[in-house]
Amino acid sequence: MSPLSHRLGLTSGELTFIAETCPGAPRSVAALLDLLPWKTQLVHVRWSGEGVWVPLGERDFELPWENATRYPAPGEVLFYPGGYSETEILLAYGPCSFASKLGPIAGNHIMTVVEGSERLPELGRRCLWEGAQSLELTLLESITPTGVQP
Repeated sequence: MSPLSHRLGLTSGELTFIAETCPGAPRSVAALLDLLPWKTQLVHVRWSGEGVWVPLGERDFELPWENATRYPAPGEVLFYPGGYSETEILLAYGPCSFASKLGPIAGNHIMTVVEGSERLPELGRRCLWEGAQSLELTLLESITPTGVQP
């Protein structure tokens, strides 16, 4: 796969963020890009700390473990390909230790919020106290290592 980086727009109500994909998880990033443009909902995590997630149920993306972690930093987005728990995408907005009702799990780090991270705690607060929040993901641009768009 080519070493592209992608910038995505994430919008929830009036809260906007820009994220960049991680080259260490090319197959997981490709699976996410195949969903775009994507409208879904975020809900607050139950066992992982300060994070929100998009449940994807039993959907099988046939993804390998690429750069899996269970401790995402605020602004990091993980793609859990399923197995012990349902398939999901998790966005950490504060201290987070990725887990399910069966215990600790890990996910592939697919992107990191690079603009708007100061608004992530508000997104988390809304999901926790107001319930599910809308989320729209769109591809803004693809960037080669030299900075030229393909």
